[in-house]
Amino acid sequence: MRPAAALRLALVPALSAALLLAGCHPVGPDYQRPAYTPAPLYKETGAATVLAPPPAPQGGSWTAAHPSDGMLRGQWWQVFGDPQLNQLEQRVATSNFAARQAMDIYQAARQQVRVAQSAFSPTLSAGPSFTHNQLSQHRPFFNGSGGSSSFNDLQLVGQAGWEPDFWGQIRRSVEAARAQAQATAAQQAGVVLSLQAQLAASYLQMRGLDLEASLLQMDVQELTRQLALTQQRLDQGLDTAADVALAQTQLESTRAQLIDVGVVRAQMEHIVGTIAVYPLSSFHLPPAPLDLRLPAIPLGVPSQLLQRRPDIAVAERQAAAANAQIGIAISAFYPTVTLGGTGGFESTHGGTWLQGPSSLWTLGASAAELLVDGGRRHAYTAQARDNFQAAADNYKNTIFLAFNEVEDDLSNLRILEQEDVAQRAAVASAQTALQITRQQYQGGVVNELQVLIAENALIQNQRALATLQTAEFTSSVQLIAALGGGWDTTQLPH
Repeated sequence: MRPAAALRLALVPALSAALLLAGCHPVGPDYQRPAYTPAPLYKETGAATVLAPPPAPQGGSWTAAHPSDGMLRGQWWQVFGDPQLNQLEQRVATSNFAARQAMDIYQAARQQVRVAQSAFSPTLSAGPSFTHNQLSQHRPFFNGSGGSSSFNDLQLVGQAGWEPDFWGQIRRSVEAARAQAQATAAQQAGVVLSLQAQLAASYLQMRGLDLEASLLQMDVQELTRQLALTQQRLDQGLDTAADVALAQTQLESTRAQLIDVGVVRAQMEHIVGTIAVYPLSSFHLPPAPLDLRLPAIPLGVPSQLLQRRPDIAVAERQAAAANAQIGIAISAFYPTVTLGGTGGFESTHGGTWLQGPSSLWTLGASAAELLVDGGRRHAYTAQARDNFQAAADNYKNTIFLAFNEVEDDLSNLRILEQEDVAQRAAVASAQTALQITRQQYQGGVVNELQVLIAENALIQNQRALATLQTAEFTSSVQLIAALGGGWDTTQLPH
């Protein structure tokens, strides 16, 4: 048998063994999600607008059939029923530069997965070369009769190399890159959710300020009427100039409050326009007092929160990536095996360059084992294990803080709801007091100061109620964002 054929036959079992070993289980621990057992129910579920899950069946506890049961889905802001808000929110994911930057970062992370996967494939390179050589006639053993010392060397050579993934170093690298790409996808979802929540809160605050402005405008009209009445009574000798001055003071003070509301309203409009990426020089939303109904928010069970929040998904995927790094570090303890080959043509003349006798090839394999490294590999492995433990602790802490945030928002809604009831009663009492005081004033029982005190009490209580209503809406937005909006881990790329 020809030597070349014998060599090729000898390489067949070697390559087969390499492929078999490359399919072995990778070294290092397989990832297990860090354990975290949440409470069966939330502590705060007292707000009427929060839809708590049904009670657990007697003698046991129920679990959701699917992680997204009892969740807001997709475009969560539509629960507020405001077409203008819906239109603004549609622009965030596609137009906002921060959201687009987060998407670009995710796309770059996806390419890193492809970079890691490329290590599974052999490398192949090929190319021609031409050199003209002139040998020294004064070189050792030159006798002048060995032919020309000047010749051409034409080569067309290809090289191939492959490192079989015996120990799983490449597979663990792909695993780490994929987990990191999923983490950046969750980060992108978190950025978009944060922007959407900020836009919704700012928009609703702006509408709440429009409500305050409408109340103050009605107060200005009433105080203007009251000032005219006081001036008329002064002309009739029933009131004093001091009464007129007090009425004028109350009117101007209310006008100043109206201007102040306009300043803050303009700032909220700028925030909305900036997040939705509109040119602020031409962006304007006409005043529209807040007259929406508070949305019903499905709360779900605490265990669902682990699947609903992007920041929890980020921490969990980072823990998975850190676990894969342990296997990468452990693989350094094993030999590096390389298979390689070279093939092509070489000749001194172009006419014989690509002929059979001009062919050349080599096949080979090598293995290298690092024997002494001063403990570096052990340190890398210990570092990888510590990094994984830190990532696992960060995952658990992220969950812990997420539950705290949800409980805060639930208690805010409950307390604001109670305060709303009390404040509405205060407004009703202030309206009754003002009505009685005006009747007494017209009857000459009380003076102008008492009327102004009653009017000021009504104005302040009306504004307090408008502020409370706005706070209930913004707290609803905060709760929705704390629950993850309409996102869940099923949207993570594979």
